[in-house]
Amino acid sequence: MDVAVIAIDLHRGHLDPKVATLPLEPEAARTVVTRSAAFFEGCRERGIPIIHLVTRYRDQAEILANPAWLRRSQDPQSTRKNMANHNIEGMPGIEIMPELWRPGDVRVDTKKRYDCFIGTDLDFVLQGRSIREVWMTGVNTNSCVLATSIQASVRDYDVAVVSDCVDSMDGEEFHHNALQILGRAFTEVHTGQELLAAFDERRETVKS
Repeated sequence: MDVAVIAIDLHRGHLDPKVATLPLEPEAARTVVTRSAAFFEGCRERGIPIIHLVTRYRDQAEILANPAWLRRSQDPQSTRKNMANHNIEGMPGIEIMPELWRPGDVRVDTKKRYDCFIGTDLDFVLQGRSIREVWMTGVNTNSCVLATSIQASVRDYDVAVVSDCVDSMDGEEFHHNALQILGRAFTEVHTGQELLAAFDERRETVKS
């Protein structure tokens, strides 16, 4: 199998309004979880692995070493003003939403920057499974999904963004613009159902 799903930051720190430190709007969070859960089950039924990337920091210093994040943490108007308190070791936010995790999924929880390849063994996990095609899901469309999709593309992975399984805490405009940027230059952009249907068609073609 040469396809895998990359599930970016589908954790309580973004998606559970009871504990989220950088939350999506509640309705958007519920939609992402519901759609991703259905899509993931379809992938698991086909033997497509789900690889969860989870942000986790040792302390605030690891976060605020990034100058852009430091500035945003000091800006009361920023959607990321709570950046310094996001997903530190031991916080409930680092837990994957329970609807989206199943035994057999892979968890990579050393992510510390928008690009999921930086500081993690994601590339090792993909290469060890002979994965060359990746389907991107998660949040935020205009930061982690964008950065990771571009990085995967320049590493010569075949990348698709699952348009109905991504969203952004920055709102619809930034979500839409990120999809346009990715679809124009770096990736394919399709719904989950479109990707699964194309996968089934390829599999039938190989069988015949």
